[in-house]
Amino acid sequence: MPKKTVSPCISICRTDPITGYCYGCARNDEEKRKWKEEDTSEKWKEENLKILKSRMQGWQLSTFEESYDHKIRQGISLFKKKLLDE
Repeated sequence: MPKKTVSPCISICRTDPITGYCYGCARNDEEKRKWKEEDTSEKWKEENLKILKSRMQGWQLSTFEESYDHKIRQGISLFKKKLLDE
């Protein structure tokens, strides 16, 4: 069975009113919809992840990478884990 690319959502769902990108994952609304569609290819998802990371820099990129890596390994973003632990 082929590897499934994990959604880049890290549970920080707020959109920048200027860019239209989410502060947490850097996706726009169209990209969010496409990630949820069953027929979206793994190739598109992998390419989109590269695009998303290219939109980020500094603390946003390092925070995203840390939380996304945790989500891949543990099945939950660091932000969501913190909320559940409180």
